[in-house]
Amino acid sequence: MFWIVDNGASHNGARSFERMRSAWPTAVLVHLPVHASWLNEVEIYYSILQRKAIAGGDFKDLDELAARILAFQDRYNGTAEPFDWKYTRHDLNDYLRRLAKYEQTLAA
Repeated sequence: MFWIVDNGASHNGARSFERMRSAWPTAVLVHLPVHASWLNEVEIYYSILQRKAIAGGDFKDLDELAARILAFQDRYNGTAEPFDWKYTRHDLNDYLRRLAKYEQTLAA
């Protein structure tokens, strides 16, 4: 099993690998690249939630904030559609090959 995480402080560094291995020996911890939170669908949702429902809000208490978040969740779930990734690992490998070739020409 692969456990994919961002580079947050709570699960970053060598200790995070050790903690994962000791708790779940068959799990492999995989970190997303730094500054690649857009690859994490949860991060995308939180970004949308922040911009559309929370930013600029003046909430009198946590109950009002919770109500706003739950209302947004209901609306979002009613219109959300699965994301269809078009960029394949082959596309990435092709890009990395072109990048390496370009870097070689710069070094020469």
